[in-house]
Amino acid sequence: MKTRDLIYCALFAALTAIGAFLHFQLFQATITLQFFFTAMAGLLLGAKLGALSQLLYVVLGLVGVPIFAAGGGFGYVFNPTFGFLLGLIPTAWVIGKIAEKDRSVPRLLLACFAGLAVLYLVGLPYIALIVNVYKGGNVSGMTLATAYMLPYLPGDCLKIVVSVILAPRILKAMERNS
Repeated sequence: MKTRDLIYCALFAALTAIGAFLHFQLFQATITLQFFFTAMAGLLLGAKLGALSQLLYVVLGLVGVPIFAAGGGFGYVFNPTFGFLLGLIPTAWVIGKIAEKDRSVPRLLLACFAGLAVLYLVGLPYIALIVNVYKGGNVSGMTLATAYMLPYLPGDCLKIVVSVILAPRILKAMERNS
């Protein structure tokens, strides 16, 4: 692995950490920019390095660096939304894998929406596991969808559009400087 690759991984781990603290209200949902930077990592770095950048982010948070939206530390695994943080790793990989083959706008959109699906496929069952098993609650699939997915989809779609617009321009600059 080249030094440049390590720098890019560290950069996107840092950007994802910053994205945890950059948030805005969209309707009734508080939207962070973690998924945006994860999508950009996959689009710009590819599957392997994109996933590695997100693995670095998650590991740093788990060892106690307060880079998650509500802090850090190993105890964060008992937070119901930790599954979304875990999901950032395969999300970046899927986005990168699909986008590596073809950099057309439709392909980038497909990559990002596939990555978003992976994020929800990891995050939502994790919420159910923590709430239903660890906390002894009872959350249904309908509640998961209406409380933890539907309010966030408009913001996620906006992040996808912005990342698909920005990624080709940034890729050109990265290629010029390599």
